[in-house]
Amino acid sequence: MSLKSTAGLQLAADAGLDLSLPQQLTVILLCALTALVSHMALAVFNDGVRPFMLDFIHGRTTRSATTAVSFGLSAGFIFGLGAPMALSSGVLNPWLLFLPTDILGLLAPKKWLAPLLGAGWGAVVVFGLNGANEVAHDLPVDFLTAMQQMSTPILFLFTLFPVLAITKQFGRAWGAAAGVVELALVVLTMKVWPNMFAGALAMAVGVLLLIGLAVRRDLVQRKADREARAKAGRAAGSGGGEGAEAGARAEAAAPAPPEDDPMASLFTSSAARLRRYLPLFMVLGAGVCVLAQMHIFGGGEATSFLIAKGHISEAAQVDFYRFFGFLPLIATTALASGAYGIAGFTLVYPIGYLMPNPVLAAIAGAAVFALEILALSSIGKVLGKLPSVRDSSEHLRNAIGESLRLAILFGSLMAANAMGAGLGILIVGGLYLLNEAMGRPVVRMAAAPAAVLVGGVLLNVLHWLDLFTPLKS
Repeated sequence: MSLKSTAGLQLAADAGLDLSLPQQLTVILLCALTALVSHMALAVFNDGVRPFMLDFIHGRTTRSATTAVSFGLSAGFIFGLGAPMALSSGVLNPWLLFLPTDILGLLAPKKWLAPLLGAGWGAVVVFGLNGANEVAHDLPVDFLTAMQQMSTPILFLFTLFPVLAITKQFGRAWGAAAGVVELALVVLTMKVWPNMFAGALAMAVGVLLLIGLAVRRDLVQRKADREARAKAGRAAGSGGGEGAEAGARAEAAAPAPPEDDPMASLFTSSAARLRRYLPLFMVLGAGVCVLAQMHIFGGGEATSFLIAKGHISEAAQVDFYRFFGFLPLIATTALASGAYGIAGFTLVYPIGYLMPNPVLAAIAGAAVFALEILALSSIGKVLGKLPSVRDSSEHLRNAIGESLRLAILFGSLMAANAMGAGLGILIVGGLYLLNEAMGRPVVRMAAAPAAVLVGGVLLNVLHWLDLFTPLKS
C-alpha cells in the first residue's frame, strides 16, 4: 500500500460502526464469556494484572482489592486508547472489549452475575458506539475524521520495530544494517507492489533477521558450554584422585533437580489448574477467533487500521509478529499465576483474520487454545533453554511499544492540526505535556488520543461560543 493508496482508501469509521445481528451477538456473548473467566480467575487480558492473580487465587487478597488493581491498570487504556481507536478506525479492539470485562468479571460478587455484566458491556459497545460515531461526525469540528490522520504514522513507523529490537539486542552495526534493508524493501514494495502494505515485506525480513541472530547466539553459546564442560571433564580425569574428589564436590554443589524447585512446582500446579478447564478455554478460543474472522476486530493499533482499509493478510502478518513478542511474557505469567490470557498467545488473531468462514474459525480457535494450554509447561521449559530468543521477545515487545508511542503521538498532533491548525496543536500538545508534568495519570500510550478527544470537544465548545471557526475540509 503506497502513501497515495493509503490516503485514498475509506476507513470503516467513515461508513459507521453499524454491526449486523450475528456480529452484535458474537460481541455480546464473547464479552459475557470473558467476564466469566475473569471472575473465575482463569484468564485476564491485561498482562500487568495477571501477576496479581496468584494471591487472589490462593485467597491472600480480596476480590475488591484485585478489582481495584485491574481498574487502575486498565482505565487509561480503555478510555484513552480503546475507545478513540475504535471510533477513528471503525474497528473494535481488545482494549475496548476485554479490559472492561476483566474489571467487571472481578467486580462481580456472584458467578452468575459476571456474564450478565460482561454481556451488558458488550451491548453498550455494539449499540452505543455507532450512536457516538454518528453524533461526532455531525459536529462542526469532526474530530473522529481528523483522528484518521493517525493511520499513516502508525502503519509506517510500526514497520521499524524489528530495527529497534535488533539494535537493542545486537548492537548498532546490526541495527543500522537492518534499517537500511527495511528502508530499501519499503521503497521496493511501494514501487513494484503498490497495492500491498509497504511495510509488510520489510517487517517480515526484520523479524526473521532478529530471530536468526538470537538462535545463532544461543547455538554458539551452547557449543561453548559443551566445550567448557568437556574440557573440565578432561582436566578432572587427568587429575587422578584429586580430580575425582573435585568432581564429587562439584556434583554435590550442583543445583537441586527441577522437581525440587519451588518455582517448577508452582509452574506445574498452574498448568494443571488451567488444563482442568480445557473445554472452557476451547470455547473462549473459538469465540475470539470467530470475532477476528468477522473483520470487525483488530488485535493491535496497526492491525485495526489495516483491517479498516481491507488489508487482511497484512493485518494477519502484523499480529503474527506480535505473537512472537508476547508469547514468553504470557507463558511465564500464566505459569507463575495460574491465570491465562483472554486471547491466549494471540495466535488466534491472525488465524481468525484468514479463515474463510466463522465455522472454520471456531474450530481453528478451539484447537489453537487446546494446543496452547496442553503445551504450556513444555513451552516454559523450552524458553528456559533459549535465553537469547526469550530476550528477543522482550526486545520486540519493547520496540513495538516505543514505535507505537511515537506514531500515536505524531498521529495525534496531525489530527490536532486537521481539527484546528495551530490552536488544535496547542490544545492537544498542551494536554499531553500537562499529563507528563502531572506524573502521567493517563498512561503515555493513551494520553495523546485522549487529548485529541478532549481537544475536539473543546474546539466545538469554542465554536458554539463563536470563538473558533472550524477549518474547511
